[in-house]
Parts: sequence; structure tokens; C-alpha cells
Amino acid sequence: MTRPQVVLGVSGGIAAYKAVELLRQLTESGHDVTVVPTAAALSFVGEPTWAALSGRPVATSVWTDVHEVPHVRIGQAADLVVVAPATADLLAKAAAGLADDLLTNTLLTARCPVVFAPAMHTEMWEHPATQANVATLRARGCLVVEPAVGRLTGADSGKGRLPDPVELAAVCRRVLAGVDQDLAGRRVVVSAGGTREHLDPVRFLGNRSSGKQGWALARTAQARGAEVVVVAANVALPEPAGVKVVRVTSALELRDAVLAEAVSADVVVMAAAVADYRPVERLATKRKKTDTLQVELVQNPDVLGELVAARSADQVLVGFAAETGDADGSVLDHGRAKLARKGCDLLVVNEVGETGHPTGFEGESNAAVVLAADGAAVEVPLGSKEALADRVWDLVRERLH
Repeated sequence: MTRPQVVLGVSGGIAAYKAVELLRQLTESGHDVTVVPTAAALSFVGEPTWAALSGRPVATSVWTDVHEVPHVRIGQAADLVVVAPATADLLAKAAAGLADDLLTNTLLTARCPVVFAPAMHTEMWEHPATQANVATLRARGCLVVEPAVGRLTGADSGKGRLPDPVELAAVCRRVLAGVDQDLAGRRVVVSAGGTREHLDPVRFLGNRSSGKQGWALARTAQARGAEVVVVAANVALPEPAGVKVVRVTSALELRDAVLAEAVSADVVVMAAAVADYRPVERLATKRKKTDTLQVELVQNPDVLGELVAARSADQVLVGFAAETGDADGSVLDHGRAKLARKGCDLLVVNEVGETGHPTGFEGESNAAVVLAADGAAVEVPLGSKEALADRVWDLVRERLH
């Protein structure tokens, strides 16, 4: 089987050091990678590093091996071109069609998918010129990944950070797989993780949700063209590339964030494990150890119920239900009852438990039955959380106007 041919373009920004990890991720997952750094990029990471990790000669100049016409051949042979980091200067050149070095020549000759991962200071990213260049590239069919928010060069922080290389590699693999852009133009909100209800500065009531299923929903939606917002409750995972992440802790914080983001959303997916109860009182000092502890709890708001009550006519709402069977009914019995109570369009029901159920919380795999308000039930067999996420988006897409 032929290995996918990837061109990794590296432009001259400090985030070039992160592209080294992206290169490793791509080569170790079975891709042949040709690195094309700009002259400025080589001031940050030298040619020997790129050559050693790619196992291939590094292409740096249109004047090297001229008889092989590298400024044409590299782009023509590529299955994917990814530029990481893409500086403001590189984006401007690409948008204008300039070709003053090997990388910009490669971008003009490539007829494969092209991914740009911008990295720069916030002011540069937000400048109207940069935003116009990004819009031009997107209109041509290029995927320009939204930069992350975080620490930048020096003491500055803000939007403009290169997304995590592991997440960028996942974007590249999905683009190579030829994912349909069937959610393009849609805005989706996904809640992920598990809320924490603090008893005091040290202790809290929580659950086992890792946020991995919510992350999978965000990644797959972004790959299918959606604008994605994740409301993340205590998730300790690298942020999905190109996704806006709103961090929260408690159920009340999650409620406020989700309701605010849902106003302009086409789809809301409540994949987070939201605590049903919170302590009536949160102590300002640590509770001392005693033989017994009594804590009075009060019920948290029903976030999905509030979303249903406030929804627009065209909005699609998806809930999640982690269930166990008991004397009162099976997992699906409880799931159908919850769907009827909530009034959402789809409810993803998966069985969880201490033993015998390698699905749901904390693991890498999941299986579920997706119940629909119209009575349909779609079984999703055990597989990756990305596979379940893609099936959920398939069902959502059928219900979008």
C-alpha cells in the first residue's frame, strides 16, 4: 500500500519548534513527509533536525537539484500540504499568490488539500489584513485552523498560539481521509467532561467523566466543517485544533456558558456529565475529619431541559445518558423514559458499570444506542469514540434544515 505523501511547510515563527512534534506524529502514523522550511524557519530549527526526523532530504531552495524542478514537483506529488506554523507573512503571500521561495511555489503547484495552522501574536491575527487573507484562503477551499488561546512569545497571552501538534496531526489524518464538509456553515456547541461541586477548598463531589467523548465530538464536527465551541468541565486533554474552548468547573458555571453559547448555535450536544446535586453550603475552610459527615444537597438546574425550553425552531438538541439497568427497567427503558422527559431530538444511551462494560467513562472506546424523538433507535457497536461521534453527526445532519 502506498504511503500518503505529506509536505510539511514551516514558516519563520517561534512555534516552529512545535512543528518538530507534528513531523514525528505524521511519520510515526505511516506518512512520508517532506519538510519545506523557509529561510526564516531554519533560524529557529536547523536542517539536520528536519532531515533526521523525516528520514528524507530537506527541501529548502528552488536552486537545489534544479534538473528535478523541485518548485513544481514537490507540490504535484503531494497528497496533503500542511503549513505549521503559518505566520502572518506566509498567509499574506499565499493569499496573494506570491511565489518567492520553495514553500510558496509548492503552495501554488499543489492540487491536493492544503491546511494552514496559523501562529502569531493576537494583534497580528486579529488585524483586518490577516483576517481578509484567511477568508480568501478559506474561499479557495483551504482549511485554516483557528489558533489556540494561551501563552505567546514573552509574557503575552491571547489567541494566536499554535494548536497542540497531536491535535494538528489528527486534523491532517482526517483531511487525508477525505471527510465530507457536510457541517460547513453550521455552529455547534458541545459540552464535555464532568462538573465538580465543591464542599470546601479541598474536597468536591464529582464523577469519572474524562471529556474524551466530548473531545471526539468536537474534533469530528470541526473536520466536517463546523464552527465548534466546547464548554469543558475539568477536562485535562490537549485542546482540539481549531475549536473554541470555554473552561468551567461547576454545574452552574456550565449551565451559564452553554446557554450563552447556544443562542446562536445550530446544534447543541450535551455530552458532559453534569452533577445532579450540589452542596447547599460551600465552606470557606477545610472540613475537619469526623466519624460521620452530613452534607445537605440541593438539586442543580436541568440544563438540557432549559435548552429544550429556549430552543429555536431549527435547532437540533442532543443529550447523553450513561445508564445502568436495575429492578425498574433495562438501560434502554431508562433511556426512553429520559428522552420523553427531556424532549430533545436525540439521546445517546450507553451502558456503564464497574465491570463488564468497556465503554463510557475514561476509556478510549464506546458503544451506544441513539434514540430519536421520532421513535427510531440506531445501535452503534463498540468502537472508537470518534466513530460514535461521526455516527451522531450523521444523525444530526439528517435533522438539520
